[in-house]
Amino acid sequence: MKTHAQVVVIGGGLVGCSILYHLAKLGWTDVVLLERDELTSGSTWHAAANIHGLHDNNNVTRIQHYTMNLYKELEQETGQGCGVFQPGSLYLAKTEEREHQLRLQEAKARYYGLNFHEVSREQAKELHPLAQFDDVRCIMFEPDGGNVDPSGVTMAYAAGARKLGAEIHRFCPVHATEQQADGSWIVRTAKGDIQTQWVVNAAGLWGREVAAMVGLELPLQPTEHQYFVTETIPEVEALGRRLPSIADRDGEYYFRQEGNGFLIGAYERDMKFWAENGTPLDFAHDLFPDDLDRIMENVIRATERVPCAETAGVKRVINGPMIWSPDSNALWGPVPELRNYFCCTGIIPGFSQSGGLGLLAAQWMIEGEPQYDMFAWDLARFGDWADKAFTKARVEDQYAHRFAIHFPNEERTAGRPARVRPAYDMQAKMGAVFGLNCGWEHPLWFAGQPGVQETNSFTRQNWWEPVGREVNMLRENVGVIDISNFANYVIKGPGAHGWLDQLVANRVPTEVGRSCLSPLISARGGVAGDFTVTKVADDEYMMVGSGMAERYHQRFFNMIPLPEDTGFEIATDRIAGFNVAGPKSREMLQRMTNTDLGNDFFRFMRSRQIEVAGVKCLAIRVSFTGDLGWELHCAEEDQVRLYSALLDVAEDFGGGPVGSRALGSLRIEKGYGSWGREYSQEYWLHEVGLDRLVKLDKTFLHKEAYLKVKNNPHRELLSVLEVEAARNADAAGGEPIFTLDGRPAGRVTSGAYGYFVGKSLAMAFVDPEITQPGDAVDVFILGVPHRARILERPPFDPNGERLRG
Repeated sequence: MKTHAQVVVIGGGLVGCSILYHLAKLGWTDVVLLERDELTSGSTWHAAANIHGLHDNNNVTRIQHYTMNLYKELEQETGQGCGVFQPGSLYLAKTEEREHQLRLQEAKARYYGLNFHEVSREQAKELHPLAQFDDVRCIMFEPDGGNVDPSGVTMAYAAGARKLGAEIHRFCPVHATEQQADGSWIVRTAKGDIQTQWVVNAAGLWGREVAAMVGLELPLQPTEHQYFVTETIPEVEALGRRLPSIADRDGEYYFRQEGNGFLIGAYERDMKFWAENGTPLDFAHDLFPDDLDRIMENVIRATERVPCAETAGVKRVINGPMIWSPDSNALWGPVPELRNYFCCTGIIPGFSQSGGLGLLAAQWMIEGEPQYDMFAWDLARFGDWADKAFTKARVEDQYAHRFAIHFPNEERTAGRPARVRPAYDMQAKMGAVFGLNCGWEHPLWFAGQPGVQETNSFTRQNWWEPVGREVNMLRENVGVIDISNFANYVIKGPGAHGWLDQLVANRVPTEVGRSCLSPLISARGGVAGDFTVTKVADDEYMMVGSGMAERYHQRFFNMIPLPEDTGFEIATDRIAGFNVAGPKSREMLQRMTNTDLGNDFFRFMRSRQIEVAGVKCLAIRVSFTGDLGWELHCAEEDQVRLYSALLDVAEDFGGGPVGSRALGSLRIEKGYGSWGREYSQEYWLHEVGLDRLVKLDKTFLHKEAYLKVKNNPHRELLSVLEVEAARNADAAGGEPIFTLDGRPAGRVTSGAYGYFVGKSLAMAFVDPEITQPGDAVDVFILGVPHRARILERPPFDPNGERLRG
């Protein structure tokens, strides 16, 4: 066995072998995979291994399509069969909401050039003559859907990797992973040690145990999961052809042909956890006792769909483990607190995603970041707040509602609250309806009375009118927004300016009381983040950024060595904040402070240490609402005192509390982008209008990458669209856009009703080669075309007169 390697992959399941293959494919051939038992042991070997291309997340759709196409290429490349069956998949909708979801996916498929289209009941019956569709209102067909052989695919990845020069060692458990002073790792095994630059934890069911070797606790929890295969069914055998699988999400089961019988599986409500305190080390190709009674309700619905399955005998039952993250997405990416330690665990639809997981993981290690924004998978979306209790509660909810629709803006309550601020109880009594952001509970909107539950669907819900009242209250008078979910950083010491100036692309202020907006550049020259940087004192700065990206951004902060005489603090936990905004915000705040807030003394993008109602605050003249306003940052212990005072005075000016749902509408009216939607590593700065904030007369992180792309033609252009929302729905994000003659023209990133401007709005990336401001386009809200117009300028205060007034 080698003593040195570029990468050591721990785990020889589907995903570990895919990562090994893609590392070698991209040129890193000095790579080794270590498997404690036999390849596929754990959860790979017993998987149902269904494959499908469409997903609610556009980038996941891209990588699932890549994965499905890869399997046949692997067969040709390696000679190893992957057992690919692609008779197609039928997707059924029995409810209006499910129909909306399927029609939206059909529109996305058309945008990305994928094969997914509606069929009639008669056509569905021709495709699957043994099924009945009388209760179905909409049916989609995916011709490339099907299933693969779990062991065949894994062995094909392994064969491809070996062919390219990678090594695989079976029955070689890892005992320790130890980081060295130079950042490299020593991986210790019974067969010897390997020194490596990168460690990849792809240990599947043992991902928690491998992570614990470096003191890392991953939010993962295994469950049992069952499916069964029937005996031969004469009607199936008589057909002499492969039947399409059936995806009846409303029925909460999956159903496909296996041999001359059927495979039926379910995610039952009466779910069962396994290995809560750790996965047994002697578990390999093991299964649990049959427990079909738990899924019998789901099975009955499946046999009602295909009646000939009702009397079939059961040939074998598979009851095996799966390991879940709190949101059922992968825990994937480099661990921000460690150097060169990559995780790829908690994958549920592995056979639909394995190729993309491997490709993007290899890109991240070799090229510095993946080609797509995959924050939905990034383990940095969770922090220490995602403890065992939270993880268990969320996994139970995810498993039991595996096939439930995830509606736009939906906030599930399982495992919450995880983290709260002092003002939480006060806000709850005021009727706040809360959302989850980086573990924090924060007000989405105010119902006016406690205990109101938010409803969810693709159309406008019970929050729509209250949010409108909040928007108009702020625009006409004043509003108080809790921004304590923003991320706060304090940089202090003689080297603070130099460190920050090397990190961000704008020129960092040198004068106390000045602030700047600055982008952070990604490894490919895109937008890694955007921050407000304020000099608060000599040798001290405060930086404010996206709360949900707090852990993600640590990777970039760690790329610039911090001077020994300078400290960097993630101060989010000890700092609370409010944004007071609206045309009466100055008059309101002036009543509460002795500091002159006039425009001559306190201009836009300036800051001062002031007292508001006796509470010490850092006041920054900036507002994400696009209106006149101030951010007030105070010590967390002063939050309730400050909040109470602000609301008392706001009432005198016709103002009150405003939630983040209203803030979304306000910033879209102004055309402000948001990290994770309009700003991500995929987008170049000149495509999103942030290039004006880049100063080329200084050094900054990833400057060379920026210079390579800065003069490239726009691939897409961030724009604001006015939409005719004729079906009581607004764009939410992800909807495709087409020209009136049917050409793909762009996609929505954010959407909301602009209550103050009286228009349904969407922010979107559009193709500047085929669209121009003023052009009419079709936005496929609910999967059907809604006429829209590309605006030349944002509809609210395009000249910034109120913002700077």
